Amino acid sequence: MVYYTCVAIDYFERTGIVMSLVKKIDIHVHTSAMRGIHRFNNGGTYATPMELRAMYDAIGVEKGVILPGANPECHFAEITNQEAMRVSNDNPESFSWFCNIDPRNGSNSPDTDFTYFLEYYKEKGAKGVGEICANLYFDDPLVLNLFKHCEKCGMPITFHIGNMGGDYGLVDEIGLPRLEKILGMFPKLRFLGHSQKFWAEISGDLTPEQRDGYPTGKVVPGGRVVELMRKYPNLCGDLSAGSGYNAVSRDPNFGYAFFEEFQDKLYYGTDICDPRNITNPMLKLASFLDEGVTQGKISQEAYEKISRKNALKLLGEE
Repeated sequence: MVYYTCVAIDYFERTGIVMSLVKKIDIHVHTSAMRGIHRFNNGGTYATPMELRAMYDAIGVEKGVILPGANPECHFAEITNQEAMRVSNDNPESFSWFCNIDPRNGSNSPDTDFTYFLEYYKEKGAKGVGEICANLYFDDPLVLNLFKHCEKCGMPITFHIGNMGGDYGLVDEIGLPRLEKILGMFPKLRFLGHSQKFWAEISGDLTPEQRDGYPTGKVVPGGRVVELMRKYPNLCGDLSAGSGYNAVSRDPNFGYAFFEEFQDKLYYGTDICDPRNITNPMLKLASFLDEGVTQGKISQEAYEKISRKNALKLLGEE
């Protein structure tokens, strides 16, 4: 742990990133109690709870919400609901947790009683469901059934958007028509949007070629994320990963205005998946928030809500 702390402190001193003014609550993180198989694309593994705690201390995060890996499209070493629960219970000052349920679980049927699973995990302390990464359409009957039961049980969900085939994440077309459909179908279900294909839709000039990456330049009015967040009270934003940070920092004036307008619907996050993420630009979101409030670009109220108060409210810990 000392090694990672020293690396982190050295990194932030060299880059001049401002340390947090308030301790953040990380709405989106992955961890494993022990190291598993290495990913074959980049050799990484999840940070252990001890390594993650050291990273959190370096960037000013009080605690994080562990998201297990339930969907086979999206994991090398499976992180089960039981493991997420155990890590959280063993480190309550550092972690809360969501459960995760694949829409194909149970009977692989649109009639599966997911309330049976959800109420069990909710009683054990799970605060929501996610990150949902099944490579199915948003409006697939299996997914609709899962959403129906999440709404019934009062469990907010975090989703990832992907391409159909050879990818992970729920599937939608550019413009997010399927997402809009389900937002209307489940008005009492809180959706936390995440991933490149979600956050790229913050600008009205998005092209199909840009959806998988990190578009740059000024944000153009007409972005679907903005439109949908204005229209649907149940759509929120998970600002984790490079996608969330890029969306708000590519055009800082827009980003800070976005923070102010949607201060009740945005959540600070990291999406740390590897100890090496300590040098990833996505961790600059904390300083982007801090600089916004110290320079008067966002209000103290918006800053505190996005940094921690919204998450505490979602977790029932305010």
